[in-house]
Amino acid sequence: MSAASEMNVPLMSRGMLAVIVAQFFSAFGDNALLFATLAVLKSQFYPDWSQPVLQMLFVGTYILLAPFVGQMADSFAKGRVMMFANSLKLLGALVICFGFNPFLGYTLVGVGAAAYSPAKYGILGEIVLGEKLVKANGLMEGSTIAAILLGSVAGGFLADWNLIAALAACALTYGIAVVANLFIPKLQAARAGQSWHFVAMLTNFSSACRVLWHNAETRFSLLGTSLFWGAGVTLRFLLVLWVPVALGISDNKTPTTLNAMVAIGIVIGAAAAAKLVTLETVRRCMPAGVLIGVMVVIFSVQQSLMHAYLLLMVIGALGGFFVVPLNALLQARGKRSVGSGNAIAVQNLGENSAMLVMLGLYTLAIKAGAPAVATGVGFGTLFALVIAALWVWRPSEQRA
Repeated sequence: MSAASEMNVPLMSRGMLAVIVAQFFSAFGDNALLFATLAVLKSQFYPDWSQPVLQMLFVGTYILLAPFVGQMADSFAKGRVMMFANSLKLLGALVICFGFNPFLGYTLVGVGAAAYSPAKYGILGEIVLGEKLVKANGLMEGSTIAAILLGSVAGGFLADWNLIAALAACALTYGIAVVANLFIPKLQAARAGQSWHFVAMLTNFSSACRVLWHNAETRFSLLGTSLFWGAGVTLRFLLVLWVPVALGISDNKTPTTLNAMVAIGIVIGAAAAAKLVTLETVRRCMPAGVLIGVMVVIFSVQQSLMHAYLLLMVIGALGGFFVVPLNALLQARGKRSVGSGNAIAVQNLGENSAMLVMLGLYTLAIKAGAPAVATGVGFGTLFALVIAALWVWRPSEQRA
């Protein structure tokens, strides 16, 4: 196929539609299961600091498997890799549903998610090309955030109504995602025939890390997305403790609906980024990153539920506008240099390392008795300062 004909492939092709549907149900299950599992921990009287530990086990799988999942995504048809990964998520949900250790079940879901991520983002660069890649990322983020919105709310409401029903619904959505993956066309493997020797895979991944971290554009993208998702997962757990303190509400559904407002905002921000930002104008997203931290500080001192809803929607919109162009930049540059699967695996390593560090600091702060409001103010201030430093550092690096 010629370059011109490839550029004319429609954005919403059959393959792209199948990817979006599969991603929606997979992400729906992820978010519903998180809040259902948090409800399990509360019902079994686990301490408050065990909640972020649950997520730390999840992201730890991304870090441990990062050297291997990117190569797996590039060595096989990515749609089939996505189906295998969703099957692992289904198994983890069933472990929790049938009363086994929730930490074990959620770790299995993490293994599936680690294998799923390089394939779901890497396949975008194989289905669409050029400037359509930013729009495809917008669709992917929109699907993901819609799933976060509905999955989070469903998880909280179902957990308040019947915990077993909530867990069963999570398993069902993973099953639907597995079926949806069957409708993704079997594309040619991006880099078939790579060595599966353990040392060779580590060497290959290390080489991909060096290439991406030594390139100014991909390093800029890796730092920005890592900071964003590390902050996002910490904010999610902060909300669980902040709501009873600031608003005096102790149910399961209020933190989930507040998370849903962030999701709505990200859809809006992702759509705006697809319209206003291209690969050549990626730096337009940086002011939004600084404002995320400022808005988190303002949010942390609120005592009104309506103000909290509004501010979290604004935070989400800023987040969508910030992260979507950075994702597209990494996919476009990474596909040319190390392969899209390896690029996303390196990104996952950075993002999940940031999550692990931020969640670890958050866990220590909560275990030491730090107030939820003060933790939120400090967290937002630090995030704004770090993104501002990245914004200033990027132009100076280009001049050098």
